[in-house]
This record gives sequence, C-alpha cells and structure tokens, in this order.
Amino acid sequence: MVEGAAKALQERGFGMSSVRFICGTQDRHKELEAQIAAFHGAEDAILYPSAFDANTGFFEAVLTDQDAVISDELNHASIIDGVRLCKAKRFRFKHMDMADLERCLVEAGTQRHVVIVTDGVFSMDGDIAPLREIVALAKKHKAYTFVDECHATGVLGKTGRGTPEYYGLAKGSIDVISSTLGKALGGGTGGYCAASKAIVGLLRQKGRPYLFSNSIAPPVVGASLAVFRMLNSDPEALIGNLIANTRRFREGMAKAGFRILGHQDCPIAPVFLGEARLASEFGLEMLNNEGIYVVGFSFPVVPKGLARIRVQISAAHTPEQIDRAVAAFVKIGIQKGVITS
Repeated sequence: MVEGAAKALQERGFGMSSVRFICGTQDRHKELEAQIAAFHGAEDAILYPSAFDANTGFFEAVLTDQDAVISDELNHASIIDGVRLCKAKRFRFKHMDMADLERCLVEAGTQRHVVIVTDGVFSMDGDIAPLREIVALAKKHKAYTFVDECHATGVLGKTGRGTPEYYGLAKGSIDVISSTLGKALGGGTGGYCAASKAIVGLLRQKGRPYLFSNSIAPPVVGASLAVFRMLNSDPEALIGNLIANTRRFREGMAKAGFRILGHQDCPIAPVFLGEARLASEFGLEMLNNEGIYVVGFSFPVVPKGLARIRVQISAAHTPEQIDRAVAAFVKIGIQKGVITS
C-alpha cells in the first residue's frame, strides 16, 4: 500500500486542486472505479471524498417527492442525513425486523420508486443485516435495495466482498452498494457507490458532493489500487486470519462472563456495560493500565443506558494479542464488578 501511494505521488502528484469534471480526473481514478465495480459485480462505480459524502449525495440526486425510502432505525448517521436531504416519502422500520419492513413496503406501495436502505454491518452493534430476507421482500414488492457496506467490505465473505457474499447472494442482487476506502480497504479516506451505469451516470450529473468537492488525492488512489490487487490475489489468507481472531476474542470474552453484542462472525465486538461513566472509565483503564486501546461509547452515539466498549478485531492481530486483550478485560472487569472471578 505504501509503495502504491509513493509511486502515485511521484508519477501523478500530490493533489488535484479541482473537482472531477473540471481537471480532477486522472487515468488512475477511472482505473480505481473500474476495479471497484468489478469487485462488487456492478456495472459502474463513482468515487467520493468520503463514504459520508457517498451516502449524503445519493438520495437527493436520485429520489424525488414521487418516491419513497425505507430505512432501518439504526442506520448510520450519513444515511440519516442523506435521507433528510431528499424529498422522498420516508419510512423507518424496526431494527432488522422483516415484518415491520414489509409493513412499510405495503404503505409505500403507491410511490413511483421505493428504496430499502440498510447498513450491511451495523457499526455500533456488530449486527449483520439479513440481506437474503431483505432482497426477497424487495423482489416481492418491486422495490430497490441500497446497502452501506462500510463495515463489511474487505471484512465479510470468503473473498472480502462483504455482506452479499457472506450470505451467498449472486452479484447484482443489491441495486446500490456504498462503501469506504477508509476502513478495511486501507484505512485512509474516500468512499464510493457501485451500481448500474444509469444510476452512476445520474450521480455524476447531480451528486453535489461529487460535483463540488475535490477529487481523491492520487496517493490515496494508488494505495487503494494496491489494496484491491491484494484482495484479488490472496483474499482467503487475510479473511481467514480475521475470522479466527474474531472467534477467539468473542468466545474468550463470553466464557469470562461478558455480554458481547452482535453477530458471532462480526469483528466489531461491542462489550456491553450499560452505564456511560463505567464505559468511559473502563476504556481509560484498559489503555492506561493494560496498554489495550479500546474506546467507550455512550449517548448520543448509542442510546442512553446502552453504553458499551466497541472492540474492533483485525487480521493483523496475533493470537497472543487477542488473549492478552481478553485477560486485560477480565482483570478490569473483576475490579469494576462487571464480572466475577
């Protein structure tokens, strides 16, 4: 990745100083968009300065007051803000509740276009959206699907292609996929949408974050191209390490008596504590006393009374590091009265 970024810096410069349609498009930007589209099995893809921009820029550009958007109640803030910017009729269904989603679909049935919107992986809870059921309901009610894969791309699925691959869905089953280059795909910056040529073409003409924000810097593009080469060449080694580490941590914590939220296969592993002050103090003691960097989350990031420490497992962690983290949680947990010895 560093080599890819350095090579792009030398060959294509540091920054574009412009938006895409003026003088902000290089051959590498087009190459990266083609790589992203192929990776997700989509016809085309469009780059944004961030995934937040990808989400806030989509709904206003594509939907009108004749349309409807149906959103999971725990969707990411960028989706919430994006939906607020559009004039479509809005519905919200209970978190991963398929009966409530179908209720919304029936109510929205008179609108021109209906779009179901969900995170693939929910970043605060470690939940994985039931995409098989969502896609089935979308087909039944002739709706479209939009999935934010920011916490799933490069993480879930045999080759890191995210939640659709995790569930064995055919490529193209999801109408629009938004995701980020700023997490598992390098951890830098930048986001994108992958969809049909018609939708991407519309976003290029009407998407305000695309039209009025500077292009992604060439070094970021170079590093991102290197990431996709890595995922395309030997994804199973990276994903295999991540799966093993995730299971090792979750099983070790559960055995110790902690309440771990989310899906057992999700490397976002929130440790539920409840009280905001407890979560904050617990995280600080883990860092200052044990050298383990974890962060307490409380209101307004999560609802009141549902504070937790969100642990994020990496493919780069060793088994020894996972065991050390669990031991540190146990030590502080006993001291704080969260678990018993």
